Amino acid sequence: MPPAVRFGVNYTPSQGWFHHWLDFDLDSVRADLDSIAALGLDHVRVFPLWPYFQPNRTLIRPRAVEQLVALADAAGERGLDVNVDGLQGHLSSFDFLPAWTRTWHRRNLFTDPEVIDGQAAYLRTLAAALAGHPHFTGMTVGNEVNQFAAGPHPDPDRITAEEAERWLRRMLTACAEGAPGRLHLHASYDAAWYQDDQPFTPAHSARLGDLTAVHSWVFNGTAQRHGRTSVPAEHHAAWLVELSKAWAEEPHRPVWLQEVGAPAPLVPAEHAAAFADATVAAVRDCPDLWGITWWCSHDVSRDLADFPELEYGLGLFTHDRKPKDIARVLAEAARSRHDPPAVRAAALVVPADPARRSLCAPGGPVFDAFFRLVADGARPTTVLDTRADDQNHLAARGITEVVTPDQVLPTPQGGTRS
Repeated sequence: MPPAVRFGVNYTPSQGWFHHWLDFDLDSVRADLDSIAALGLDHVRVFPLWPYFQPNRTLIRPRAVEQLVALADAAGERGLDVNVDGLQGHLSSFDFLPAWTRTWHRRNLFTDPEVIDGQAAYLRTLAAALAGHPHFTGMTVGNEVNQFAAGPHPDPDRITAEEAERWLRRMLTACAEGAPGRLHLHASYDAAWYQDDQPFTPAHSARLGDLTAVHSWVFNGTAQRHGRTSVPAEHHAAWLVELSKAWAEEPHRPVWLQEVGAPAPLVPAEHAAAFADATVAAVRDCPDLWGITWWCSHDVSRDLADFPELEYGLGLFTHDRKPKDIARVLAEAARSRHDPPAVRAAALVVPADPARRSLCAPGGPVFDAFFRLVADGARPTTVLDTRADDQNHLAARGITEVVTPDQVLPTPQGGTRS
Protein backbone atom coordinates (compact mmCIF):
# COMPACT_ATOMS: atom_id res chain seq x y z
CA MET A 1 0.00 0.00 0.00
CA PRO A 2 1.16 3.57 -0.66
CA PRO A 3 1.92 5.68 2.43
CA ALA A 4 -1.12 7.85 1.71
CA VAL A 5 -4.17 7.64 -0.51
CA ARG A 6 -3.32 8.66 -4.06
CA PHE A 7 -5.38 11.28 -5.87
CA GLY A 8 -5.70 11.44 -9.63
CA VAL A 9 -8.03 12.01 -12.53
CA ASN A 10 -9.27 10.18 -15.58
CA TYR A 11 -7.76 12.23 -18.41
CA THR A 12 -10.31 13.45 -20.95
CA PRO A 13 -8.53 15.65 -23.53
CA SER A 14 -9.96 19.15 -23.73
CA GLN A 15 -9.63 19.30 -27.52
CA GLY A 16 -11.49 16.61 -29.45
CA TRP A 17 -12.20 14.37 -26.46
CA PHE A 18 -10.70 10.89 -27.06
CA HIS A 19 -10.87 11.49 -30.79
CA HIS A 20 -7.74 13.58 -30.20
CA TRP A 21 -5.77 10.45 -31.13
CA LEU A 22 -6.79 11.12 -34.74
CA ASP A 23 -5.26 14.61 -34.65
CA PHE A 24 -2.76 14.21 -31.85
CA ASP A 25 -1.47 17.57 -30.64
CA LEU A 26 1.20 17.15 -27.97
CA ASP A 27 1.17 20.85 -27.09
CA SER A 28 -2.55 20.64 -26.29
CA VAL A 29 -1.96 17.51 -24.23
CA ARG A 30 0.82 19.25 -22.31
CA ALA A 31 -1.46 22.18 -21.55
CA ASP A 32 -4.13 19.80 -20.26
CA LEU A 33 -1.60 18.01 -18.09
CA ASP A 34 -0.32 21.34 -16.75
CA SER A 35 -3.83 22.12 -15.51
CA ILE A 36 -4.08 18.70 -13.83
CA ALA A 37 -0.64 18.89 -12.22
CA ALA A 38 -1.42 22.37 -10.89
CA LEU A 39 -4.05 20.80 -8.64
CA GLY A 40 -1.41 18.66 -6.92
CA LEU A 41 -2.81 15.38 -8.24
CA ASP A 42 -0.32 12.56 -8.72
CA HIS A 43 -1.65 10.34 -11.50
CA VAL A 44 -3.79 10.12 -14.61
CA ARG A 45 -5.63 7.24 -16.21
CA VAL A 46 -5.47 7.45 -20.00
CA PHE A 47 -7.50 5.84 -22.78
CA PRO A 48 -6.17 4.86 -26.17
CA LEU A 49 -9.17 4.09 -28.38
CA TRP A 50 -8.83 0.49 -29.46
CA PRO A 51 -10.02 0.83 -33.11
CA TYR A 52 -7.65 3.75 -33.68
CA PHE A 53 -4.67 1.81 -32.32
CA GLN A 54 -5.48 -1.64 -33.75
CA PRO A 55 -7.67 -1.10 -36.84
CA ASN A 56 -6.80 -4.57 -38.14
CA ARG A 57 -6.23 -7.67 -36.04
CA THR A 58 -2.59 -7.87 -37.17
CA LEU A 59 -1.94 -4.10 -37.35
CA ILE A 60 -1.08 -2.22 -34.17
CA ARG A 61 -0.19 1.22 -35.47
CA PRO A 62 3.38 2.17 -34.45
CA ARG A 63 2.62 5.88 -34.70
CA ALA A 64 -0.31 5.55 -32.30
CA VAL A 65 1.88 3.70 -29.80
CA GLU A 66 4.52 6.43 -30.12
CA GLN A 67 1.87 9.04 -29.34
CA LEU A 68 0.82 7.13 -26.23
CA VAL A 69 4.44 7.05 -25.07
CA ALA A 70 4.73 10.79 -25.79
CA LEU A 71 1.67 11.40 -23.60
CA ALA A 72 3.23 9.33 -20.82
CA ASP A 73 6.48 11.27 -21.18
CA ALA A 74 4.61 14.56 -20.91
CA ALA A 75 2.76 13.34 -17.81
CA GLY A 76 5.98 12.16 -16.20
CA GLU A 77 7.63 15.51 -16.81
CA ARG A 78 4.85 17.00 -14.68
CA GLY A 79 5.16 14.44 -11.89
CA LEU A 80 2.08 12.48 -12.95
CA ASP A 81 2.09 8.70 -12.96
CA VAL A 82 0.17 6.99 -15.77
CA ASN A 83 -2.16 4.01 -15.85
CA VAL A 84 -3.25 2.95 -19.34
CA ASP A 85 -6.59 1.32 -20.18
CA GLY A 86 -6.13 -0.92 -23.19
CA LEU A 87 -9.35 -2.22 -24.72
CA GLN A 88 -11.49 0.85 -25.33
CA GLY A 89 -13.99 -0.42 -25.51
CA HIS A 90 -16.72 1.68 -24.03
CA LEU A 91 -16.55 5.33 -22.99
CA SER A 92 -19.30 7.82 -22.11
CA SER A 93 -22.10 5.83 -23.79
CA PHE A 94 -20.15 5.10 -27.01
CA ASP A 95 -18.74 1.72 -27.99
CA PHE A 96 -15.34 1.65 -29.71
CA LEU A 97 -14.85 -1.79 -31.17
CA PRO A 98 -12.67 -2.51 -34.22
CA ALA A 99 -14.39 -3.54 -37.44
CA TRP A 100 -12.70 -6.92 -37.31
CA THR A 101 -14.97 -7.88 -34.39
CA ARG A 102 -18.35 -6.62 -35.68
CA THR A 103 -21.02 -7.07 -38.37
CA TRP A 104 -19.60 -9.13 -41.26
CA HIS A 105 -16.67 -10.13 -39.04
CA ARG A 106 -18.75 -10.62 -35.92
CA ARG A 107 -16.87 -12.75 -33.40
CA ASN A 108 -17.30 -13.07 -29.67
CA LEU A 109 -14.96 -10.64 -27.92
CA PHE A 110 -14.29 -13.06 -25.08
CA THR A 111 -14.19 -16.53 -26.63
CA ASP A 112 -13.07 -16.33 -30.26
CA PRO A 113 -9.44 -17.58 -30.40
CA GLU A 114 -8.33 -15.13 -33.09
CA VAL A 115 -9.92 -12.15 -31.34
CA ILE A 116 -8.30 -13.18 -28.06
CA ASP A 117 -4.90 -13.51 -29.71
CA GLY A 118 -5.31 -10.05 -31.24
CA GLN A 119 -6.36 -8.50 -27.94
CA ALA A 120 -3.47 -10.11 -26.09
CA ALA A 121 -0.98 -8.90 -28.70
CA TYR A 122 -2.38 -5.37 -28.42
CA LEU A 123 -2.19 -5.24 -24.63
CA ARG A 124 1.28 -6.77 -24.64
CA THR A 125 2.47 -4.19 -27.18
CA LEU A 126 1.18 -1.19 -25.22
CA ALA A 127 2.60 -2.52 -21.96
CA ALA A 128 5.99 -3.26 -23.53
CA ALA A 129 6.20 0.21 -25.05
CA LEU A 130 5.78 1.71 -21.57
CA ALA A 131 7.59 -0.93 -19.51
CA GLY A 132 10.73 1.15 -19.04
CA HIS A 133 8.90 4.38 -18.30
CA PRO A 134 9.44 5.41 -14.67
CA HIS A 135 5.98 6.98 -14.37
CA PHE A 136 4.06 4.03 -15.85
CA THR A 137 2.15 2.25 -13.06
CA GLY A 138 0.62 -0.48 -15.21
CA MET A 139 -2.27 -1.51 -17.44
CA THR A 140 -5.98 -1.77 -16.92
CA VAL A 141 -7.29 -4.40 -19.34
CA GLY A 142 -10.11 -2.12 -20.48
CA ASN A 143 -12.82 0.23 -19.38
CA GLU A 144 -15.89 -1.58 -18.08
CA VAL A 145 -15.58 -4.35 -20.65
CA ASN A 146 -18.12 -6.38 -18.68
CA GLN A 147 -20.88 -4.26 -20.25
CA PHE A 148 -20.27 -6.12 -23.54
CA ALA A 149 -21.11 -9.49 -21.94
CA ALA A 150 -24.74 -9.05 -20.82
CA GLY A 151 -27.77 -6.79 -20.89
CA PRO A 152 -28.62 -3.98 -20.79
CA HIS A 153 -26.15 -3.75 -23.70
CA PRO A 154 -28.30 -3.96 -26.85
CA ASP A 155 -26.07 -6.55 -28.56
CA PRO A 156 -23.98 -8.43 -26.00
CA ASP A 157 -21.40 -11.14 -26.59
CA ARG A 158 -22.78 -13.55 -24.04
CA ILE A 159 -20.45 -15.79 -22.04
CA THR A 160 -20.34 -17.80 -18.84
CA ALA A 161 -18.52 -16.79 -15.68
CA GLU A 162 -15.92 -19.46 -16.42
CA GLU A 163 -15.31 -18.01 -19.88
CA ALA A 164 -15.03 -14.51 -18.39
CA GLU A 165 -12.38 -15.73 -15.97
CA ARG A 166 -10.35 -17.45 -18.68
CA TRP A 167 -10.45 -14.29 -20.78
CA LEU A 168 -9.40 -12.08 -17.88
CA ARG A 169 -6.49 -14.32 -16.95
CA ARG A 170 -5.26 -14.33 -20.56
CA MET A 171 -5.46 -10.53 -20.82
CA LEU A 172 -3.74 -9.94 -17.48
CA THR A 173 -1.00 -12.35 -18.47
CA ALA A 174 -0.46 -10.42 -21.70
CA CYS A 175 -0.08 -7.18 -19.72
CA ALA A 176 2.43 -8.80 -17.37
CA GLU A 177 4.39 -10.24 -20.30
CA GLY A 178 4.73 -6.76 -21.76
CA ALA A 179 5.58 -4.99 -18.51
CA PRO A 180 6.67 -7.38 -15.75
CA GLY A 181 6.48 -6.11 -12.20
CA ARG A 182 3.93 -3.34 -12.78
CA LEU A 183 0.43 -3.18 -11.30
CA HIS A 184 -1.99 -4.71 -13.82
CA LEU A 185 -5.73 -4.94 -13.21
CA HIS A 186 -9.14 -5.03 -14.86
CA ALA A 187 -12.19 -2.87 -14.35
CA SER A 188 -15.94 -3.54 -14.41
CA TYR A 189 -18.88 -1.25 -14.00
CA ASP A 190 -21.06 -1.97 -10.99
CA ALA A 191 -23.15 -4.69 -12.66
CA ALA A 192 -20.32 -6.99 -11.55
CA TRP A 193 -21.40 -6.30 -7.96
CA TYR A 194 -25.15 -5.88 -8.46
CA GLN A 195 -26.51 -7.81 -11.48
CA ASP A 196 -27.37 -11.47 -10.92
CA ASP A 197 -26.76 -12.62 -14.50
CA GLN A 198 -23.57 -10.62 -15.17
CA PRO A 199 -20.82 -13.13 -16.06
CA PHE A 200 -18.06 -10.89 -14.66
CA THR A 201 -18.44 -11.57 -10.95
CA PRO A 202 -17.38 -9.93 -7.68
CA ALA A 203 -14.83 -12.70 -7.23
CA HIS A 204 -13.23 -11.82 -10.57
CA SER A 205 -12.88 -8.20 -9.52
CA ALA A 206 -11.55 -8.98 -6.05
CA ARG A 207 -9.20 -11.85 -6.89
CA LEU A 208 -7.76 -11.33 -10.37
CA GLY A 209 -5.12 -8.69 -11.04
CA ASP A 210 -2.93 -6.78 -8.61
CA LEU A 211 -5.63 -4.43 -7.29
CA THR A 212 -9.41 -4.38 -7.10
CA ALA A 213 -11.03 -1.59 -9.12
CA VAL A 214 -14.46 -0.16 -8.31
CA HIS A 215 -16.42 2.41 -10.32
CA SER A 216 -18.98 4.39 -8.34
CA TRP A 217 -21.84 6.18 -10.08
CA VAL A 218 -24.91 7.19 -8.12
CA PHE A 219 -27.12 7.32 -11.23
CA ASN A 220 -27.52 3.54 -10.71
CA GLY A 221 -30.65 4.10 -8.61
CA THR A 222 -28.90 5.34 -5.49
CA ALA A 223 -29.44 9.06 -6.03
CA GLN A 224 -32.85 8.49 -7.59
CA ARG A 225 -34.04 6.61 -4.50
CA HIS A 226 -32.30 8.56 -1.79
CA GLY A 227 -31.24 11.99 -3.09
CA ARG A 228 -27.81 13.51 -3.63
CA THR A 229 -27.20 14.49 0.02
CA SER A 230 -28.30 11.16 1.46
CA VAL A 231 -26.05 8.77 3.33
CA PRO A 232 -26.29 6.17 0.52
CA ALA A 233 -25.36 8.70 -2.18
CA GLU A 234 -22.46 10.27 -0.29
CA HIS A 235 -21.16 6.89 0.92
CA HIS A 236 -21.81 4.85 -2.24
CA ALA A 237 -18.14 4.81 -3.21
CA ALA A 238 -17.17 3.67 0.30
CA TRP A 239 -19.82 0.94 0.09
CA LEU A 240 -18.34 -0.48 -3.11
CA VAL A 241 -14.84 -0.40 -1.63
CA GLU A 242 -15.99 -2.28 1.46
CA LEU A 243 -18.26 -4.63 -0.52
CA SER A 244 -15.29 -5.69 -2.62
CA LYS A 245 -13.41 -6.86 0.46
CA ALA A 246 -15.87 -9.65 1.14
CA TRP A 247 -14.64 -11.53 -1.93
CA ALA A 248 -10.92 -10.81 -1.65
CA GLU A 249 -8.64 -13.71 -0.75
CA GLU A 250 -5.98 -11.38 0.65
CA PRO A 251 -7.13 -9.68 3.87
CA HIS A 252 -5.56 -6.36 2.90
CA ARG A 253 -5.84 -6.38 -0.87
CA PRO A 254 -5.61 -2.77 -2.15
CA VAL A 255 -8.75 -1.28 -3.67
CA TRP A 256 -8.69 1.52 -6.25
CA LEU A 257 -11.69 3.81 -6.58
CA GLN A 258 -10.87 4.14 -10.26
CA GLU A 259 -13.92 6.12 -11.32
CA VAL A 260 -16.23 8.35 -9.35
CA GLY A 261 -18.03 11.47 -10.50
CA ALA A 262 -20.85 13.93 -9.86
CA PRO A 263 -23.47 13.25 -12.55
CA ALA A 264 -26.05 15.90 -13.43
CA PRO A 265 -28.95 16.36 -13.07
CA LEU A 266 -28.97 14.07 -10.03
CA VAL A 267 -26.04 16.11 -8.73
CA PRO A 268 -26.58 19.61 -10.15
CA ALA A 269 -23.47 21.53 -11.15
CA GLU A 270 -23.77 23.95 -8.24
CA HIS A 271 -23.69 21.01 -5.82
CA ALA A 272 -20.92 18.97 -7.47
CA ALA A 273 -18.18 20.33 -5.20
CA ALA A 274 -20.12 19.50 -2.04
CA PHE A 275 -20.88 16.01 -3.35
CA ALA A 276 -17.21 15.44 -4.15
CA ASP A 277 -16.14 16.66 -0.73
CA ALA A 278 -18.57 14.32 1.03
CA THR A 279 -17.71 11.35 -1.19
CA VAL A 280 -13.97 11.75 -0.72
CA ALA A 281 -14.31 12.14 3.04
CA ALA A 282 -16.40 8.96 3.30
CA VAL A 283 -14.23 6.76 1.09
CA ARG A 284 -10.97 8.04 2.51
CA ASP A 285 -11.98 6.37 5.75
CA CYS A 286 -11.74 2.91 4.12
CA PRO A 287 -8.64 0.88 5.02
CA ASP A 288 -6.55 -0.49 2.14
CA LEU A 289 -7.66 2.25 -0.27
CA TRP A 290 -4.99 2.64 -2.97
CA GLY A 291 -6.30 5.77 -4.61
CA ILE A 292 -9.18 7.96 -5.77
CA THR A 293 -9.35 8.86 -9.46
CA TRP A 294 -12.06 11.36 -10.34
CA TRP A 295 -14.07 11.27 -13.55
CA CYS A 296 -12.98 13.35 -15.27
CA SER A 297 -10.38 16.03 -16.04
CA HIS A 298 -11.99 18.25 -18.71
CA ASP A 299 -15.56 18.77 -19.86
CA VAL A 300 -16.67 17.51 -23.25
CA SER A 301 -16.99 20.43 -25.63
CA ARG A 302 -20.50 21.35 -26.77
CA ASP A 303 -19.08 21.28 -30.29
CA LEU A 304 -19.28 17.47 -30.06
CA ALA A 305 -22.72 15.99 -30.63
CA ASP A 306 -24.83 13.16 -29.23
CA PHE A 307 -23.31 12.69 -25.80
CA PRO A 308 -25.70 12.14 -22.89
CA GLU A 309 -26.25 15.52 -21.29
CA LEU A 310 -24.40 14.66 -18.09
CA GLU A 311 -21.15 13.98 -20.00
CA TYR A 312 -20.74 17.63 -20.96
CA GLY A 313 -20.20 18.78 -17.38
CA LEU A 314 -18.34 16.06 -15.48
CA GLY A 315 -14.90 17.67 -15.69
CA LEU A 316 -12.84 19.31 -12.99
CA PHE A 317 -12.13 21.88 -15.71
CA THR A 318 -14.17 23.38 -18.49
CA HIS A 319 -13.09 22.38 -21.98
CA ASP A 320 -11.04 25.60 -22.12
CA ARG A 321 -9.17 24.53 -18.96
CA LYS A 322 -10.83 26.81 -16.42
CA PRO A 323 -10.98 25.11 -12.98
CA LYS A 324 -14.36 24.64 -11.33
CA ASP A 325 -15.14 24.57 -7.64
CA ILE A 326 -14.96 20.77 -7.73
CA ALA A 327 -11.33 21.04 -8.88
CA ARG A 328 -10.50 23.01 -5.77
CA VAL A 329 -12.13 20.32 -3.59
CA LEU A 330 -9.94 17.62 -5.15
CA ALA A 331 -6.86 19.82 -4.85
CA GLU A 332 -7.51 20.37 -1.15
CA ALA A 333 -8.08 16.66 -0.61
CA ALA A 334 -4.81 15.84 -2.38
CA ARG A 335 -2.91 18.35 -0.23
CA SER A 336 -4.38 17.29 3.10
CA ARG A 337 -3.01 14.41 5.10
CA HIS A 338 -5.38 12.27 7.11
CA ASP A 339 -4.58 9.78 9.82
CA PRO A 340 -4.75 6.17 8.60
CA PRO A 341 -8.30 4.85 8.95
CA ALA A 342 -9.02 2.47 11.80
CA VAL A 343 -9.89 -1.15 11.16
CA ARG A 344 -13.57 -1.68 10.38
CA ALA A 345 -14.38 -4.22 13.06
CA ALA A 346 -18.09 -4.78 12.30
CA ALA A 347 -18.94 -6.77 9.17
CA LEU A 348 -22.28 -7.12 7.40
CA VAL A 349 -22.96 -10.55 5.90
CA VAL A 350 -23.37 -10.59 2.09
CA PRO A 351 -24.33 -13.55 -0.13
CA ALA A 352 -21.43 -15.44 -1.71
CA ASP A 353 -23.67 -16.74 -4.50
CA PRO A 354 -23.27 -14.35 -7.46
CA ALA A 355 -26.81 -15.24 -8.55
CA ARG A 356 -28.02 -13.36 -5.44
CA ARG A 357 -25.82 -10.29 -5.73
CA SER A 358 -28.81 -8.05 -6.54
CA LEU A 359 -29.49 -8.14 -2.79
CA CYS A 360 -26.48 -5.80 -2.57
CA ALA A 361 -27.83 -3.40 -5.20
CA PRO A 362 -29.74 -0.17 -4.51
CA GLY A 363 -33.09 -1.20 -3.03
CA GLY A 364 -31.76 -4.56 -1.85
CA PRO A 365 -31.77 -5.54 1.84
CA VAL A 366 -27.98 -5.84 2.09
CA PHE A 367 -27.53 -2.38 0.58
CA ASP A 368 -30.17 -0.92 2.90
CA ALA A 369 -28.71 -2.62 5.98
CA PHE A 370 -25.23 -1.30 5.28
CA PHE A 371 -26.47 2.27 5.09
CA ARG A 372 -28.63 1.89 8.16
CA LEU A 373 -25.43 1.02 10.02
CA VAL A 374 -23.60 3.99 8.49
CA ALA A 375 -26.45 6.36 9.35
CA ASP A 376 -26.25 5.14 12.95
CA GLY A 377 -22.58 6.08 13.10
CA ALA A 378 -20.98 2.70 12.43
CA ARG A 379 -18.12 2.11 9.98
CA PRO A 380 -18.90 -1.39 8.72
CA THR A 381 -17.22 -3.64 6.20
CA THR A 382 -18.63 -6.85 4.67
CA VAL A 383 -18.02 -10.60 4.87
CA LEU A 384 -19.33 -13.47 2.75
CA ASP A 385 -21.95 -15.69 4.33
CA THR A 386 -19.62 -18.63 3.70
CA ARG A 387 -16.92 -16.97 5.81
CA ALA A 388 -19.03 -15.47 8.56
CA ASP A 389 -17.98 -18.17 11.03
CA ASP A 390 -14.37 -18.48 9.85
CA GLN A 391 -12.48 -17.14 12.84
CA ASN A 392 -9.13 -17.12 11.06
CA HIS A 393 -10.53 -15.06 8.21
CA LEU A 394 -12.27 -12.65 10.57
CA ALA A 395 -9.16 -12.21 12.70
CA ALA A 396 -6.96 -11.55 9.67
CA ARG A 397 -9.27 -8.68 8.72
CA GLY A 398 -9.70 -7.35 12.26
CA ILE A 399 -13.41 -8.20 12.34
CA THR A 400 -14.82 -8.71 15.83
CA GLU A 401 -18.57 -8.44 15.14
CA VAL A 402 -20.68 -10.00 12.38
CA VAL A 403 -24.27 -8.95 11.70
CA THR A 404 -26.85 -10.00 9.14
CA PRO A 405 -29.24 -7.68 7.29
CA ASP A 406 -32.15 -9.16 9.26
CA GLN A 407 -30.49 -8.06 12.50
CA VAL A 408 -30.05 -4.50 11.20
CA LEU A 409 -33.27 -3.72 9.36
CA PRO A 410 -36.55 -3.21 11.23
CA THR A 411 -39.05 -6.07 11.13
CA PRO A 412 -41.95 -5.21 8.81
CA GLN A 413 -45.14 -4.39 10.68
CA GLY A 414 -47.55 -7.25 11.02
CA GLY A 415 -45.12 -10.07 10.33
CA THR A 416 -41.70 -11.56 10.63
CA ARG A 417 -38.82 -11.05 8.26
CA SER A 418 -38.30 -14.02 6.00
